[in-house]
Amino acid sequence: MNKLIGIHAVREALAAGAVLERVVVAQGRHGERIEEIIELARRRGVPVRFENRQQLDRLAGSSHHQGVVALAAAKGAWELEDLLERAQRPGLIVLLDGVEDPRNLGAIVRTALAAGADGLVIPERRAAGLTETVAQTAAGALEHLPVARVKNLVRAMEQLKASNYWLVGLDERAAERHTGIDYTASIALVLGGEGKGLHELTRKQCDWLVSIPTVGPVRSLNVSVAAGVVLFEVVRQRMEKAAKARETP
Repeated sequence: MNKLIGIHAVREALAAGAVLERVVVAQGRHGERIEEIIELARRRGVPVRFENRQQLDRLAGSSHHQGVVALAAAKGAWELEDLLERAQRPGLIVLLDGVEDPRNLGAIVRTALAAGADGLVIPERRAAGLTETVAQTAAGALEHLPVARVKNLVRAMEQLKASNYWLVGLDERAAERHTGIDYTASIALVLGGEGKGLHELTRKQCDWLVSIPTVGPVRSLNVSVAAGVVLFEVVRQRMEKAAKARETP
């Protein structure tokens, strides 16, 4: 069973209609957000149990659960074909090339969802999986954003190109600034792993390589922060284009 830990993760799972076995709430835990979760669970027909704090700590594997844990059926990954089929046009998909820290993965999931991405693509090997830590860090976003796991990331990139996506890789050594690219067509944003960046084969598949300008002694950004910077440049450009289209008679 997968565990969803914390108020945000459990509430979003219930709101998204996820299949949950039960919700467990700490005895004596009250408040508007907890009451909302209990009401949502009852409306969805999900059993709610009340346990003492020590039992909840054991269930969650830590004391950082905000008084609520849900047990859900194991969440399967999407197929890339299904993700592409449901994507909007212009599409926005995020590919992760070896991101191994589950907290970074969770943060990217949440940021990608907030930026309107259609989904995330991660490799099966040498990368973080869809763990409880990822779900907790994503704070419920994993219930809404499709994630495809692929055996070969380079082949997935070729498949995206065949579906008319432009591949933009983030590389701190690139001369092109991240703001110099037109993101209003279908885009697949490719992000490298912590400290390693993009693998050479992945880099070669990209149509563009871009960097984020920085000042001061720290040249590289955390991958989840970098993802947010570029994703919201995509949002800015697309909103600007849509606004201009509305103004045109």
